[in-house]
Amino acid sequence: MGDPPSSVRVDKWLWAARMFKTRSAASSACTAGHVKIDGESVKAAKPVKAGDHIDVLTPGGPRELEVVALGERRGPASVARTLYIDHTPPPPPKEETAAVVTRERGAGRPKKKDLRELRKLRGY
Repeated sequence: MGDPPSSVRVDKWLWAARMFKTRSAASSACTAGHVKIDGESVKAAKPVKAGDHIDVLTPGGPRELEVVALGERRGPASVARTLYIDHTPPPPPKEETAAVVTRERGAGRPKKKDLRELRKLRGY
């Protein structure tokens, strides 16, 4: 039939790799400058080939991808994962939030001394 393509539009590839829910969302990200190939902002029609490095700002956060295979059609997630190698660093660990201080119901308004203690606990 036909040989596999040697390059694919970047918006089609991002859609097929499931970085965006729709192709128009992928195209909009390219227009907004959220997609960079080898460090250079690209338009939606820029061809992508195997070996390219793509930095993209997705709704789930920034991703650093290496193109392994090309795909023009959106398929299952298991197939989409074979199109790229994800080089995104893991997110930093979340800091523990301060405990929420609650007062007993009916205790009335906090006194000046109580407010000082609350500020001390919260680190103000």
